[in-house]
Amino acid sequence: MGAGVLALALLVVALDRLFPPDLRRWQERSTLVTDEGGEVLRAFITADGAWRLPMSATEANPTYLAMLLAYEDHRFYHHPGVDPLALARAAGQALRHGRIVSGGSTLTMQVARLLEPRPRTVASKLLEMARALQLEARYSKSDILGMYLTLAPFGGNLEGARAASLAYFGRPPAALTPGQAALLVTLPQSPTKRRPDLAPAAARAGRDALLRRMAAKGVLSRQAAREGMSEPLPTDRRPLPFLAPHLADRLRRAAPPGSVIASTLDAGLQRRVEATVRGTQDTLEPAAEVAVLVMEIGSRKVRAYVGGSFSGPFGQVDMAAAPRSPGSALKPFLYGLGFEALPLHPETRINDVPTVFGDYAPRNFDGGFHGLVTVREALQQSLNVPAVKVLDRLGPARFLGRLREVGAQVVLPRPDAAPGLPLALGGLGLSLADLTNLYADLGDGGQARPLLLTPSEAPGPKRPAKRLMGAVAAWYVAEILSGTPRPDGRAAVGGRWVAYKTGTSYGFRDAWAVGFTSTHVVGVWVGRPDGTPRPGAAGRDMAAPLLFRLVDLLPDWGTPPEPPPGVLEAGPGHALPPALALFDRGTPGGSLAAAAAPLRIAFPPDGAEVERTPGRDGAPVPVPLEALGGRPPLHWLGNGLPLPDSASGEGADWIPDGIGFADIAVIDAAGQRAKATVRVR
Repeated sequence: MGAGVLALALLVVALDRLFPPDLRRWQERSTLVTDEGGEVLRAFITADGAWRLPMSATEANPTYLAMLLAYEDHRFYHHPGVDPLALARAAGQALRHGRIVSGGSTLTMQVARLLEPRPRTVASKLLEMARALQLEARYSKSDILGMYLTLAPFGGNLEGARAASLAYFGRPPAALTPGQAALLVTLPQSPTKRRPDLAPAAARAGRDALLRRMAAKGVLSRQAAREGMSEPLPTDRRPLPFLAPHLADRLRRAAPPGSVIASTLDAGLQRRVEATVRGTQDTLEPAAEVAVLVMEIGSRKVRAYVGGSFSGPFGQVDMAAAPRSPGSALKPFLYGLGFEALPLHPETRINDVPTVFGDYAPRNFDGGFHGLVTVREALQQSLNVPAVKVLDRLGPARFLGRLREVGAQVVLPRPDAAPGLPLALGGLGLSLADLTNLYADLGDGGQARPLLLTPSEAPGPKRPAKRLMGAVAAWYVAEILSGTPRPDGRAAVGGRWVAYKTGTSYGFRDAWAVGFTSTHVVGVWVGRPDGTPRPGAAGRDMAAPLLFRLVDLLPDWGTPPEPPPGVLEAGPGHALPPALALFDRGTPGGSLAAAAAPLRIAFPPDGAEVERTPGRDGAPVPVPLEALGGRPPLHWLGNGLPLPDSASGEGADWIPDGIGFADIAVIDAAGQRAKATVRVR
């Protein structure tokens, strides 16, 4: 007798090992990407075309679970997978009515059927019972309940309570009302005949019958049941969440199929950002795209991520991760490193005059030059010559090395060539994500940290700290950028402090704006992914207005940062040390402007009329330009354009480009500027 029992037990174990439950349908689940709080951002359909969204018992509404167990298997926690009492009841009902009234299946047996669908025969029922015993031996009750909540059919290609809750009610399963929960309890019994969008009468009848039954059993109060029956049914099936699709794609590719991937995003903020971006996107030509990143400075968690429209000819390209030329948006870091390594201060004066660096002659965006300006003015006005002068002194390799040292993935136009002075004006490739994180470094007192797209990426406590620049240099840059006029021309109101910078790449291919408060940083890129120029589309006009609309969405603006120890005050009553007064090499700090005589234009004087006289060959005769005072060499401009310097470095010849009024300007080596407006006849 004992030997027979042992042999039977060994046979059962052997069969269990040889023929384990087939879990492939449960394992082939939809990949989910969620925000940090678990809200679904995007789901991916399975290879067999199902929305089979993974779900655990802990994610379900308690009322839904209570009704499910009371309706389907009220002894779920007390049987080993097969309930003899339920089977006996089902057999008795079949004998009395001459037909099958209930199948006697437990939830575990239903899971077995969902895992391995078969025709409903006696043999199939026996196999389901065996599989149910196997499942109970291998998995906890909570695991089995999670399998049901993932695999149960809810009509069409919806599988699982999470998919049904999102598709029919637009809410997570934890937030179901009693009426909604009751509908989802009854739907798997007849997922086609009770679909609320296709058969509302049958769906309502099934729901209401269940609510009355639950009230009679005491699972629900009668009041809750009445309220549930008065709830409207969903009339259509909603699309599943589709937030941050570019980031979701990126995270899905890096994870095993069927994963639930938590991101650092905030779904509520993501919705508001996407809605705001659509308002701008709708005003652009079809091939143009907008990318946005919103990040917390302290944690470096990315809270909103827009890679593009995800439609149109280039919408699926993730422009938040694509390297593009940042234009002048790179200048703050150049000046910041200059504050750290060079005799440079926000009030240091620097000459914005025509300057040639070997074969490189930078010009300003407006085509003119502004003479002696402070570094503050140079950065706020985004002047090019001063920036190149600082980079020339700092060294392009040093500048590039620091960016790479803190993690920026910089792409050079020619990887085999040494970096050059065009870096100052954005002559490299940098993604919006990297650029935004560099601005977060500025807002973090120069402290460099990696940006986080998932909570699991958070660095450990032993990670060595890196710095983009020192705290004083970072504060100087932030303080300068906070004074940059806003695109609407109004100053900051309500005590809201924002530091920002715009950028425009060569040929108007990329328009940028990046700004930060004391708590968040926002980066904006506008352009065409194929690099086609968009004439006139500058960062200040295309990206900055959107930047400030996005900043208005931030949950916390914080307060302006306090100056760190070591900040050198300058201004009325606080003169700079001589070494910091004037940047241009070869000049004693601040002495040139004081020593030079006042500069003025001698000919033609302001208000004069000049003749546009043709010469013998028909070409116009040049007008000789003369100045008094100043310190040579002198640089002349006609209508904002540089004129060839004379051999003496004092006068110049000017050929008017037409009749009418014209502006003539001259700038000396000390930065003095004189101007005359003449009329050409």
